[in-house]
Amino acid sequence: MKGQMESAVVAGMRVMLAIFAIVALDICAFAQFGGSSAPSQSPQVNQVPLSGRGAQNGSVAATETPVPGTTTSVNTLNPTVQVQGPYAGSASSTAKMPFTGKVSLREAVQRGLEYNLGAVGLTQAVRQAHGKATVARSSLLPNITANAIENFQTTNLQAVGIRLNAPIPGFAFPAVVGPFNYLDLRAKLTQTVANFTVLNNYRAAKESLHADELSAQDARQLVVLAVSGAYLQVIAAQARVGSAHAQVDTANALLDQTQQQFQIGTVPQIDLTRSQVELLTQQQRLTSLRNDLSKQKLNLARLTGLPVTDQLELTDTLPYSPAPAYTVEQALEQAVQYRADLKAAETQVRAAERALAAARDERLPSLTVSADYGAIGATPGQAHGTYAVTGTLSVPIWQGGRIPGDIEQAKAALAQRRAELEDTKGQIERQVREAFLDLQAAASQIEVSQKNLQLTRETLEQMRLRLDTGVVNYVEIVQSQESISSAELDYINSVFAHNLAKLSLARAIGQTESSLPQFLKME
Repeated sequence: MKGQMESAVVAGMRVMLAIFAIVALDICAFAQFGGSSAPSQSPQVNQVPLSGRGAQNGSVAATETPVPGTTTSVNTLNPTVQVQGPYAGSASSTAKMPFTGKVSLREAVQRGLEYNLGAVGLTQAVRQAHGKATVARSSLLPNITANAIENFQTTNLQAVGIRLNAPIPGFAFPAVVGPFNYLDLRAKLTQTVANFTVLNNYRAAKESLHADELSAQDARQLVVLAVSGAYLQVIAAQARVGSAHAQVDTANALLDQTQQQFQIGTVPQIDLTRSQVELLTQQQRLTSLRNDLSKQKLNLARLTGLPVTDQLELTDTLPYSPAPAYTVEQALEQAVQYRADLKAAETQVRAAERALAAARDERLPSLTVSADYGAIGATPGQAHGTYAVTGTLSVPIWQGGRIPGDIEQAKAALAQRRAELEDTKGQIERQVREAFLDLQAAASQIEVSQKNLQLTRETLEQMRLRLDTGVVNYVEIVQSQESISSAELDYINSVFAHNLAKLSLARAIGQTESSLPQFLKME
């Protein structure tokens, strides 16, 4: 009887030991199979940058500069197109668009839109923003993973807390269980059911993507302004060189006339010297203007991806033509309707509002569901299907002040972007009004310079006739020639200023690309 009792006790202890071992093994296997997971962290807002304006955007604007080739001139409009940042560079365009050596304004604009770095860079920024929006959306969609585990192991029972010092006569507890193995094939699905922070993160990412798309559209407008302005500058530089050539020819003719008169003794040596100095002055001016023309061609080539050479031939001349009939009020209305940078600024504000909503939603509970299904066993033939379904409701109670900090950051970004929106509105209105002022001034200067040029030419012709009769001296002839030179430069610059003002107006109302033929009367 006593032996039977001892046998029962031993058997019972063996059963208890087996249970402890199974529990220990289950703990290890449970952790390996992912049956339980560490408490998930509460979702956080994806903070938007403080400013909605890109750091690498660069700029294109019309500014006032001195007229090349002159030391003094009348107070005329002397604009130029100032290009900064990535808009000043380009990738090569000749591989896909062969270049014949001649370029029209339409072709130059097309090359700029395709290969100027300002447009290329923002196009890639749109791709990057699209990727970020896709990543943000992935947190709302099901995530499915599959695992295949082949395990071969031994387990130290003492290491998992099982005491092996029970005094059972005739029985020794094993310190190590195993070796044993199992195979586990399992697929796991995780789905966010309700998480407003993640949802608003995705909405903010979509608004940021839309803002980048609008910025890319605005970049196209700036590229058209930069390329067209550079094309106009080359045209004006060519006209200045042509005028300087004419002045050199006139100076040569006057020198020949003075030499003949000096030989017959009708003019003194001082007049001959003055005529020689005037010729050298005009030649020096021609050299300066040729140098400026070459640089303007190099600049146009860099903006459009053409070979960096001054051997470009322009096929368009773009003479003076009246500006389209617009009022300031009409232009401002169209600017509000079409300016892509204004729409981008509005979209950046909405993105910041979504980010603020995401920060505030960090205080709300979130619900996720995870499920897995697979087969586990010592061999594939012995495997049995198992599954688990888990729903997790997370309720934030105290995050150490993180949520108020996130809200404060989001509010700062929203306030900054609202201020930038107001600044953009003011900047657009200023650009529209400045373009109208420049148009009016340039149109008036063209009318005055035309009359001035006609009068100075008539005056020089009369002076040359009077020089033959000895009524005037050579100083008056030189002064008349200088007046013609200044009048021609003023007319050339006024036409350029008028064309550039029309181009600036097209940019100001947000239709540079579509309205270019209408504003510049391109054929």
